[in-house]
Amino acid sequence: MQYDPVKRQLGNVFNRSPLLRKLFYGLLDLLLLRAWHIHKELRVWRRSVGKTVHIYDAGAGYGQYSYWLSGFSKQWQVTAIDVKEEQVADCNAFFQAIGRPQVKFEVGDVTKFTKPGAFDLVVCVDVMEHILEDEAALRCYSTSLKPGGMLIISTPSDQGGSDVHDEGEGSFIEEHVRDGYNIDDLRAKCLRNGFGKVDAGYNYGAPGKISWRLSMKWPLLMLNTSKLFFILLPFYYLITYPIAYLLNWLDVSMTHRTGTGLIVKAWK
Repeated sequence: MQYDPVKRQLGNVFNRSPLLRKLFYGLLDLLLLRAWHIHKELRVWRRSVGKTVHIYDAGAGYGQYSYWLSGFSKQWQVTAIDVKEEQVADCNAFFQAIGRPQVKFEVGDVTKFTKPGAFDLVVCVDVMEHILEDEAALRCYSTSLKPGGMLIISTPSDQGGSDVHDEGEGSFIEEHVRDGYNIDDLRAKCLRNGFGKVDAGYNYGAPGKISWRLSMKWPLLMLNTSKLFFILLPFYYLITYPIAYLLNWLDVSMTHRTGTGLIVKAWK
């Protein structure tokens, strides 16, 4: 399935006003289990930092993580990079409109963009699976971090990530260049590209797998089939989301021996 056309359709709907875009971010935070896990880890990280923080949102997409992080303090400076010029322009207009000039979006390639020693945190969510030159990106992240700074990555694992379970199966998301990472392989790549400590773990365990199908896979398949499903989507979520919410809560609360997703934290 091609994900980009659906993303463009959603962007066109919710980019009509700042209020709609805020609503969109709220819906993403509720629906996306990866956001639950990222938020949990960043709340822990937040306790260890000072008042002035510099953050790099690598491959920022819609900008929902830049929005969430910039809400903690006006002194938190966010630099967000994405390859799509239209999306960068939309995000800059939105953040200016809501009075958050400390968030700046730029067009750039995460495998080339560096600001040596500039950032306390690099956020990389659903990006690494799209990049062939993943070690180049990791080197840029480590170069751009201050000593002691942290990188956080969310990406599919090789335990069924991208909805690939058998050899020869294609990724559910066609734009992925790899189906998922081996946890030890990604840890090793971080260590040989400028990071001194790595903490990697699984998410999207048994509860998360079911939630992902209910809240993401089936709705995306419907939307990819016809735009008419935009009309039916609120009714679908009215029925299914209470179940998905409980499953998300369970997935975030549990420790998983395996799972279709990875959360990796690496420190310079």
